[in-house]
Amino acid sequence: MWNARCRTGLLTVGLALLLVVLAACGGGGGGTAVIAAPPPPPLPPPTSITLTPVVSGLSSPLDLQATDDGSGRLFVVEQAGTIRILQGSALLATPFLDIRSRVIFSGEMGLLGLAFHPGFAQNRRLYVNYDRTLVTGQIQTVIAEYQVSAADANRADPASERILLTVNQPFPNHKGGGLAFGPDQFLYIALGDGGSEGDPLGTGQNLQTLLGKMLRIDVDHTTGALPYAIPADNPFVAGGALPEIWAYGLRNPFRFSFDPATGALFAGDVGQDQFEEVDILQRGGNFGWGVMEGLHCFNPATGCNMTGLVLPIAEYSHAEGIAVTGGYVYRGPAIPALAGSYVFGDFGTGRIWRLTQDNSGAWQRVLLQNSGRNISSFGRDPAGELYVVDYGTGAILKVAP
Repeated sequence: MWNARCRTGLLTVGLALLLVVLAACGGGGGGTAVIAAPPPPPLPPPTSITLTPVVSGLSSPLDLQATDDGSGRLFVVEQAGTIRILQGSALLATPFLDIRSRVIFSGEMGLLGLAFHPGFAQNRRLYVNYDRTLVTGQIQTVIAEYQVSAADANRADPASERILLTVNQPFPNHKGGGLAFGPDQFLYIALGDGGSEGDPLGTGQNLQTLLGKMLRIDVDHTTGALPYAIPADNPFVAGGALPEIWAYGLRNPFRFSFDPATGALFAGDVGQDQFEEVDILQRGGNFGWGVMEGLHCFNPATGCNMTGLVLPIAEYSHAEGIAVTGGYVYRGPAIPALAGSYVFGDFGTGRIWRLTQDNSGAWQRVLLQNSGRNISSFGRDPAGELYVVDYGTGAILKVAP
């Protein structure tokens, strides 16, 4: 689905052993030596997880989001253009939002992402990322705001649409699609390079297009004729690039999220023919596409200029998977041994990994489960527990010990 080639392979995972050395401290004047009790050993990171089914019967689900309104609801994005409400283990029959008449649902196009305003409990505003086709045949990405109906908290009003941003798309693939509000209360928008293969238009490194970028806008204010504002500390606000751009050099960033403890912005970026990567995106950072694919030269195939490029924190080859799906840093209470690990997966093979940073600062990747599912997204509930979205079977599953 995400335009990557599938190869089979084996994953070999090694776990390091931790040695704890205790030192005895003697008292003065010939007194008895006192040996301090050792601290309890840290919980070992889990080497497996369980996926507990929550609900099934969804149609091409692509995203799962929660709100801060205390309702306990989870919201599932279906690619054809609907958002469904999951209340407990029940899927409500009536869609929360239905914009199928506006959305083009084909291949990698459709209703791709959802984010709730940080003040949703008060202002009832939400934001979506979808694709449409104009009468001219031009494909566009649309970033739009909707308002929840005053009469029904379980319905968003399609007539309330306020389009914030449109981006012309040259090909029908590599749309990115994710949306999220950062700790700074600004809306971050992930856009792919616009497709075909190999970045033929060079959008990844072109700072005069929004394609192949992470964008950052202020939805609560306006700048001139724009229906949004440009944050004053965006990296290119003074010039040199389009001011919405936060980071660039991305191929197809498919799912990104913020660590609630550190604010770090993690993203899975789908590769071309050989390598998938995970990045921690930084303000003004150039993440290499289409000069590099993962940690390797792409164009040219050897001897590429890596000056100024920010390398991924992890990669895997197509011997292990075919298309990365970004996830979340786990901060929930149910699996203490997973705390602080970034959990992500692969769409094609269903493999789920954790990334944990060691004392040297390097990120270590360990397989948690080979689920065999088409993982189109992960989700996180208000308690910090994680979920897996299975595109192939239309199921939502909860990550458990």
